[in-house]
Amino acid sequence: MRVAVVGATGMVGNVMLQVLAERNFPVTELIPVASERSVGNQLEFKGTNYTVVGLETAVSMKPDVALFSAGGGTSLEWAPKFAEVGTTVIDNSSAWRMDPTKKLIVPEINASELTEEDKIIANPNCSTIQMVMALAPLHRKYGINRLVISTYQSITGTGVKAVRQLENEVNGVEGESAYPHQIHKNALPHCDVFEEAGYTKEELKLVRETHKILNDPSIGVTATAVRIPVVGGHSESVNIEFNNEYELADITKILSETDGVVVQDDIENNEYPMPFYSEGKDEVFVGRIRRDLSRENALNMWIVSDNLRKGAATNTVQIAEYLVANNLIKSSVEA
Repeated sequence: MRVAVVGATGMVGNVMLQVLAERNFPVTELIPVASERSVGNQLEFKGTNYTVVGLETAVSMKPDVALFSAGGGTSLEWAPKFAEVGTTVIDNSSAWRMDPTKKLIVPEINASELTEEDKIIANPNCSTIQMVMALAPLHRKYGINRLVISTYQSITGTGVKAVRQLENEVNGVEGESAYPHQIHKNALPHCDVFEEAGYTKEELKLVRETHKILNDPSIGVTATAVRIPVVGGHSESVNIEFNNEYELADITKILSETDGVVVQDDIENNEYPMPFYSEGKDEVFVGRIRRDLSRENALNMWIVSDNLRKGAATNTVQIAEYLVANNLIKSSVEA
């Protein structure tokens, strides 16, 4: 496969390269793509140096697949140009997620929807991915009526500017800020920009993307998204109200048997998911599984995952793996 990584020098792009290498994705030629200020720089991948190129050059090279992590504006402008030359684009921005003509894919849940005609495929938001990984098998069994979500999100979800802000604040250094307030020793109930009805874009993503991925717009979803000064991953407190009765032991069994989900739920030994533990791992960790004693057929869970890996890079690469395994990408190298 001739593989382009668009945004290769960014935080998620770097992790994409790591994941491609770790999972031995069949890269015969890497095309690292970045903004003009990075063009010409060298980038190492699996012991070989590659030269960073611009978007126009990358399109002319007609890669088999392009993994995008370069922002919504870039994706809206350039993903169609790649698609026109036959490249399959897997986009990590919010640009195409709610486009009714584009698939929004978490491979363990709905990869079977993909066809050879899908040339632009959307990767969901990081906080949505980890949540639906745990919710999908439960929704199939019991039917979800309503979700109440509170997220506690890593600064890495904002990007390198936010990481620098926290480092500067810890060290007492003046510098550029990614947030309107201090993040060190703080919690900001403000992820992304504010939109309709006082909700942030991040909160509305959890509503809209959950409906699309689970293919059920009838689920009631409300969310509050909070940025906290951690770097390991996103955490979520999720209250689920089912349509049907459940047994707690069955919930744990279903989650334990779900690919990509790890149950960590031994409160006697203080074992529960934490962002510090999830960092660098691809699994979604679920714990604090308990009945909501105030509502019939309701459940509380705590869900944690590394937002740069399963929440972004790993899910993107897994989509590409599915396409290759099911001959939905035709390699120009073989041709």
